[in-house]
Amino acid sequence: MLTRPDVAVVGAGPVGLAIAWRCAVNGLRVVVHDPAPGSGASRVAAGMLAPVAEAYFGEHELTGLLAESAARWPRFAAELAEAAGTQFGYRTEGTLMVGLTGDDLAEARRLWSYQQGLGLPITPLRPSQLREREPALAPRVRGGAVAPGDHQVDPRRLVTALRAAAERAGATLVPGPVARLADVDARVTVVAAGCGAAALTGLPVRPVKGQVLRLRAPGRAAPDFRHVIRGYADGESVYLVPRADGEVVVGATVEERSDTAVTAGAVLRLLRAAVDLLPDLAEYDLVEAAAGLRPGTPDNAPILGPLPGHPGVLAATGHHRHGIVLTPVTADLITELVVTGQADPLLAPFTPERFTAASTEKERTWN
Repeated sequence: MLTRPDVAVVGAGPVGLAIAWRCAVNGLRVVVHDPAPGSGASRVAAGMLAPVAEAYFGEHELTGLLAESAARWPRFAAELAEAAGTQFGYRTEGTLMVGLTGDDLAEARRLWSYQQGLGLPITPLRPSQLREREPALAPRVRGGAVAPGDHQVDPRRLVTALRAAAERAGATLVPGPVARLADVDARVTVVAAGCGAAALTGLPVRPVKGQVLRLRAPGRAAPDFRHVIRGYADGESVYLVPRADGEVVVGATVEERSDTAVTAGAVLRLLRAAVDLLPDLAEYDLVEAAAGLRPGTPDNAPILGPLPGHPGVLAATGHHRHGIVLTPVTADLITELVVTGQADPLLAPFTPERFTAASTEKERTWN
């Protein structure tokens, strides 16, 4: 006779696998449902762990959660490396944020001023200081800043490590889709299905398209820069993420679309901006152009916690651009809720109720 699982996780991206691993380590019987683990947004993600660079106007509570999760990443990475027996590209050189033109620099400084006002660790740098850190930067770069605590990880290798850790801890992967929550039989169901969470839960999770490129240094040598570089080049926002194996991830568009077609215009804009900031990239091989769908929400923040009207169902979705950096804190908070039944106060601003309550209030207003 089969034993009913304690926890069923729907979705085997980084968030779902991390929850499965943490729950299994706590002695729970865990199954993970996904027809193609790691094939969602994480497949095209760059893996920036950037609570500073990703701090935007009007997202104060989200910025706090990003900073909290980034602070958990060093311990999370060490524990995962030991549990999985493999590395996954966790690097701590920091991030340089740059502006190519005077207008680019003015736009960047406006955001840096806001980030500094939040007490985030960011230090402005002169062009000469930037090139001392990264000599490959274009001489035209007008200025920038360094965020030493903004790190990176390779999401594809992260998924492999999380799957290994979860399975070693006793979790079982079920290679099939879940069409309805009623099809899942477990004491607790965690919906970590990214964009697929909308159909399962009715939550306002929408696809936000992102196109990214992958380049490779000639001869498979390491790229000639170490830091993650984020910047503006003639008004185009771009990031460049170097990997030790010679890969460079260039991204990313943000499009309110649900297709995954790669367009020539997006490739052109991304490559132009990348080469404007790092001219040597023109000699790199273009090895991949891909598009994925981020799970966006109306306020750009994740949806974490009990699903109203569905006892025993928890949401862990809607991470938008932040799925990789928020993986540790999401796994910790959801696992604590499963194990103890108690919600950490960190969850309060991100529960599904913020949308159901807003809908109820609108109905009252309309009536």
